[in-house]
Amino acid sequence: MGFELHPRLTRDCETLCELPLSTALLARDPRFHWVILVPRIAGLRDLHDVPAVHRTALFEEIETVSEALGRIVEADKINVAALGNQVSQLHVHVIARRTDDPAWPDPVWSAPSADAPLAGVELLARAKRIREEISA
Repeated sequence: MGFELHPRLTRDCETLCELPLSTALLARDPRFHWVILVPRIAGLRDLHDVPAVHRTALFEEIETVSEALGRIVEADKINVAALGNQVSQLHVHVIARRTDDPAWPDPVWSAPSADAPLAGVELLARAKRIREEISA
């Protein structure tokens, strides 16, 4: 069985780009600059499941995305998490946080849902900007 992106990730996110190991997704939450990295290896559930040969690549991708988001929003903190309680497929959240964001200092999941998902021109512009910074 080959790699397939979990349907919930497909539904809730926009594909940003393909990195060497992971598919980079943009969470459609307009309040946060939030990228989700999904290593394209079938059957991964937890970080310790990542084969040793791929761990450095995954960490480098987390670093690249963290730095890109930090530059875009002048982040006070970059949160990195691999939770998987609702989507068991391994995916790594990389979220740029600011002390003035709507959830600070709590986790982004504790904030009430956004009124509407990121869409249209705003979605395209944010995705383009993040792609540019990831490639920089």
